[in-house]
Amino acid sequence: MNDPDPAKLREVDRRGFTRRLDPILDIYTAAMSPPADQLPGRRAIMERHARYPRFRALLAETRRPFRRGGTIQGFAYGFHGAPGQWWHDIVHQALTERGGPAHAEEWLGDSFEVAELHVHPAYQGHGTGRALLVTLCAGRPERTVVLSTLDRRPDTPARRLYRSVGMVDLLTDFAFPGGGPRYAVMGARLPLGGSAGE
Repeated sequence: MNDPDPAKLREVDRRGFTRRLDPILDIYTAAMSPPADQLPGRRAIMERHARYPRFRALLAETRRPFRRGGTIQGFAYGFHGAPGQWWHDIVHQALTERGGPAHAEEWLGDSFEVAELHVHPAYQGHGTGRALLVTLCAGRPERTVVLSTLDRRPDTPARRLYRSVGMVDLLTDFAFPGGGPRYAVMGARLPLGGSAGE
């Protein structure tokens, strides 16, 4: 099989992000295989996230000559974490229980939350996820970056990517309220190690 066309990263604003939610959700679905009845809720969550402070989103697109637009291979977005946000408050409580209030504040007191980072399975293994992550976090004013990822096992490609840029496990085998799979919560001090081209 031929290698896919290389992706170009493009930053989009809140409006550009919400206008592209259909293809973005297609990538999310291909990467995560969620139950179909969860997709309307996921769309609503992404729309809400786009209104959070310091929102930033990137698309990885294939640009073909003589054609408008391109094929979205992957996407990533995040925002400034703050009290009152569901993920922030749940993780802050868990980190407080694990290491005390100072530990929770060390990681979440001034954090950039990477809410979603997904590459379509057909385009994985070519460095697109690394490029999205490193570029998304570049130049951020926050002290730390945090995210959660499925905790199926410690050596998944996603976990290896996150560790390769300096992220460490903050919580493992963690269950968010409402059931579902277990997650690892990971974090790093900014700026990240590694580079988009590695």
